[in-house]
Amino acid sequence: MNPQILIVGAGPTGLALAYSLARQGVPFRIIDRNSGTGTASRALAVHARILEHYEQFGLAERNIKRGHPILSLDVSDGKKVRAQVKFHELGKGQSPFPFILSLPQDDHEEILVDELSKIGVEVEWNTELISFENTEDGVNTVMQQLGEPVEIAEFAYLCGCDGAGSMVRKGLDLDFPGGTYKQLFFVADIETAEPVDDMEKMDMYMDNDGFMLYMNVRNAHTKRILGIVPEEFNERTDVQYSEITDYVENKIGVKASKVNWFSTYRVHNRVSEKFTKGRIFILGDAGHLHSPTGGQGMNTGIGDAINLGWKLAAVVQGKADSMILGTYEQERIAFARRLIATTDKAFQTIVNQKLPGTLLREYAVPYALPSVFKFSFASKNAFKILSQIHINYRSSLLSKGKAGKIFAGMRLPWIETANGDNFAPLRSVDWQIHIYGKATPELIDFARSHSLELHEFPWEAKMKDAGFKQNALYLIRPDGHVALATDKQWLRVLNMYLESFGIVAFGAK
Repeated sequence: MNPQILIVGAGPTGLALAYSLARQGVPFRIIDRNSGTGTASRALAVHARILEHYEQFGLAERNIKRGHPILSLDVSDGKKVRAQVKFHELGKGQSPFPFILSLPQDDHEEILVDELSKIGVEVEWNTELISFENTEDGVNTVMQQLGEPVEIAEFAYLCGCDGAGSMVRKGLDLDFPGGTYKQLFFVADIETAEPVDDMEKMDMYMDNDGFMLYMNVRNAHTKRILGIVPEEFNERTDVQYSEITDYVENKIGVKASKVNWFSTYRVHNRVSEKFTKGRIFILGDAGHLHSPTGGQGMNTGIGDAINLGWKLAAVVQGKADSMILGTYEQERIAFARRLIATTDKAFQTIVNQKLPGTLLREYAVPYALPSVFKFSFASKNAFKILSQIHINYRSSLLSKGKAGKIFAGMRLPWIETANGDNFAPLRSVDWQIHIYGKATPELIDFARSHSLELHEFPWEAKMKDAGFKQNALYLIRPDGHVALATDKQWLRVLNMYLESFGIVAFGAK
C-alpha cells in the first residue's frame, strides 16, 4: 500500500504517532529536517498515562529500564525540607506506574526510532517539507531531502509534529495566542564529583529569589537543574553556566565538576486556535506550549499522538466514519486549554517574587502542603492531575452514557483482578467490551458476530470502589477511554453506537 499519511517532525510526538500507526498496520512516511535524534536531554518526565499507552504497544518496560523512576519530591525553603510528596504512595492502586519516569528526551527518541526500525520503518532524516496544499481529496506536498531533487507527493492526511515554530501551523495561517513569562529561565545538565545518595528523589527549593528544581538524570553523577536566571542577567541571551555557578551552589549546594548542557530560554503559554484544518492536523508543541510546571508538555504531545493515531488508523482502513477525526481537535484542544490555565496559575504562583509567592513559601509550603497530602482524597487527585490519568473526554461526540460512577470519556479505571489486571486486554489497541460481572449469552453472540473482543471480569467488591457497576456494559476505545457505558447490557444501544460512527473492530476481517 502507498503511504497515505505524512508525519512532519520526528520528536517524541511524531515518533509516538508513527509507532501507533505502524502497530495498527497503517502505511505512512515520517520526515525530519534534522540529521538524527536529539543530542540533549531536554524533556525528562514521562508520566503514568503515557506509560500506560506505551504498555499497550509493548514499549513501557524498555523505557523504564532506560530511565529511572522518581518516587518523591522534597520541597525546601533553603534551610530545611518543608514538605515531602511521595508519588508512589499517591498513585498506589490508581495506575500500574505510580511514579514519574526520568528519561532524557534523546534516549526516549532513540528507543522509539529503534523500535520503528525493528518493524521496518525508517525516519527520513535531512528531509524538509517545503510547501503543501490542503485539497478536498488530500494534501499535495513538496519535499526535499538534503542533496536530492525536489519531490512532489500526495497524501490523504498530513500531521504537523514540527515543534513550536511549526511550518505546518504557519502554513495553515493559524493564530497561536498566549503569552510569554518575563523571567529568563535556565536549564542545565551537570555532572557531580560525588554520586547522589537517592536516585529516586526530586528536590525543589523556594525562597525570596524564586525557585530551583533539580533531579537525577541518566546516572548517579548527573543532575538536571532548572531555575530562574538572576535578575541582573535577565536581558541577556548569552548567559553561561559559569556566570551563575555561585548562585546555583548557594541555593542547592550542588557543585558541578562538568557541564554537559546549558541553555537559557523564555517560557511561553500558547494554544493554537485550531488543531485541525481540512486534512491536516497539528500535534504537540506545534499546537500548544506550556510552562515547565509538572513536566506536562512532552506528555501532552504524546497524548495527542495516541489520540489521533487510532482514529486515523480506523478511517484509513475503512473501519470508522471519517467524522471521528473531528473529535481529535474537540478532545485535545479542550484539554490543552485547561492544562494551560492550570499550569499557568501554578507557575505564576511559584515564580512570583511578590506577596503571593512569599505567602506560598512562608505559609503554604511549610504548613498547608504537608497537611493536604495527609488526606487521601486530595492526594489521589493530585496524582491523577500530575500523571494525566484524570484526562477525560466527557463532552466528546464519541462519549455516550454512564454506569456506576464511570462515565463515557473517562480513562478506564485501572484495577488489579484475581488473574492480573483489566489493562492487559488493552494491548490489542482495539475496540473491546468490558463486563465486570457476567456477560449475557446474547451479548457474547453479538460480540462474536461483530468480531468485537469481549472481556469478562468476575465481580469483586473492590470493583464497586473503583466505580464499576456489576454487569454493566462498558465499550472501550482503542486508547483505553470509555466510549459507551450502559447500566444494562443493551444490545440495541451498543449496535446504534457502532453504526452511528461506522465502527468495525480492527480485528474484523
